[in-house]
Amino acid sequence: MPFLVFFTVIILIVVLVSIINDRYIKIPNEIAILIFTLFMSIILKIIDSFIEIEWVNSTINSLKDFSFESYLLDGVLCFMLFAGASEVKFNKFSQNIKNITILSFVSTAISAFIYGLIFYLFSLLFKLDIGLWVCILLGTIIAPTDPIAATGILSKLGMSKNLTTVIESESLFNDGMGVILFAFIKSIITNIGTNIGIVLVKEIFGAILVASIICFILILLMKLSKKPINHVLISVLAVSSSYVLCTLFDFSGCIASVLCGMIFSYYRHKNENYFSLVDQHNMYESFWRLIDSILNSALFVLIGLMFFKLDISYILFFISISAILSSFISRFSGVSLPLCFFRGRRAPGGYNLLEYSSLMTWCALKGGLSLALVLSAQSILSINENTILFSAVYITIVFTVIIQGLLTKRVYYGIERHKALRIKKESDKECV
Repeated sequence: MPFLVFFTVIILIVVLVSIINDRYIKIPNEIAILIFTLFMSIILKIIDSFIEIEWVNSTINSLKDFSFESYLLDGVLCFMLFAGASEVKFNKFSQNIKNITILSFVSTAISAFIYGLIFYLFSLLFKLDIGLWVCILLGTIIAPTDPIAATGILSKLGMSKNLTTVIESESLFNDGMGVILFAFIKSIITNIGTNIGIVLVKEIFGAILVASIICFILILLMKLSKKPINHVLISVLAVSSSYVLCTLFDFSGCIASVLCGMIFSYYRHKNENYFSLVDQHNMYESFWRLIDSILNSALFVLIGLMFFKLDISYILFFISISAILSSFISRFSGVSLPLCFFRGRRAPGGYNLLEYSSLMTWCALKGGLSLALVLSAQSILSINENTILFSAVYITIVFTVIIQGLLTKRVYYGIERHKALRIKKESDKECV
């Protein structure tokens, strides 16, 4: 399928769904786009199974051949991360830096390994014929929460600013941790010895070094021009060049992209008076919000279209049960265990351990990065392993975005009511 035709179809879907959703349905737009595209994909697959229609068959084959992992990892991911990081509020970020760090790195690592162990036990129970290290590889793919889903959906649900900052910032940084763990476990499976300590130091500090140097140089360049369009182009150059250099040197391009976004945002915030005079029409902010909106919407369309790669069989039911339960248990464990160790069971924001872990578990949406990673692992896995891993990842993404995304507001307010009642009871006991 020619690129322009493919792009036109995606934009057509986004426009139609967005208008219908805005007028009648009124749910988060990203969820509406995914539901519609998924429904359309299911209908086309059913038609193709019973009726031989040439254009339907050719369309499905074209979509199956689409390189989603190349599109995301080698294309638009850095710009989406930069745009998301540009929206970070620094006063809230600094107040919650400890929680963000623990969730981004410690919780992600714990969740990945616990997921692998639990999924392996399910694989033995359901006779899925998959090894332990492959299950742990699946854990590294599933563990990172998705920044696009978090910023696109959760920020519109009326949560507190502190909580929204923690969820969004964690999802931006744990992508880098997930990619590092994925590369490490992948090297074990392919018998390439890798030291996890060296990998962590190299990927994280290498990314910090590259992003800092690039941003320092290009911010100096930004000072030489008073044209907003040049500032926009310099920011594009900063994130793209940082990501390319990190790819060349095996650093974390995800972490570098996030840092670039935060550095540029901080610099503009620090010199707010100057930029408000130079950029009176907010061209810089408008550009990155528009890019984020377009790429975000297109991503959810593509996730829906990836349904055509799903192998529909009776075993899919057992894979789905295993994947969803493993995701819940591992995420809850990944959040609660560090909390016990670092804070002595005292959760931030006035929550107790159960309330905070439950909320962070339910808000852990998965998305495009997980799908891209599982597709990039196909070359080292058997056909059966590929089928299991892709099915597990795809079902988890659809479940978290649609089911958890739609119910997050209710879960959040339910936990808030539980917290208020608990605090009231504790206060009454103290009075007595």
